[in-house]
Amino acid sequence: MMGFLTTHVLDTAQGVPAQGMQLRLYRCVGGRRELIATMVTNDDGRCDSPILPKEVFACGQYELEFAAGDYFRAAGLGQSEPAFLDIIPIRFGIADVDSHYHVPLLVSPYSYSTYRGS
Repeated sequence: MMGFLTTHVLDTAQGVPAQGMQLRLYRCVGGRRELIATMVTNDDGRCDSPILPKEVFACGQYELEFAAGDYFRAAGLGQSEPAFLDIIPIRFGIADVDSHYHVPLLVSPYSYSTYRGS
């Protein structure tokens, strides 16, 4: 069995899933980042498929970038310019190729939190 990577983005300012937020996944190797995937969250704040599917799942260091500023601008939430939070990077490690890694994001225009979900 091979692992995979997923996310779930919740807009805590409005109390809804963050539909339509763009995200990018990078593999971090020796001080550089390699773009692996670009996705957009669905109406449940999730991606329609794993961000890093079983076929390419590997140990290493990764970074998810969430385009929170664009999402909140599109939602019409009054943000300053430049936005306090624009791109939110979350760097994490994958150490077990047989595990499901879930990296949720709870976000508002002025704060965010994450954790290793299930």
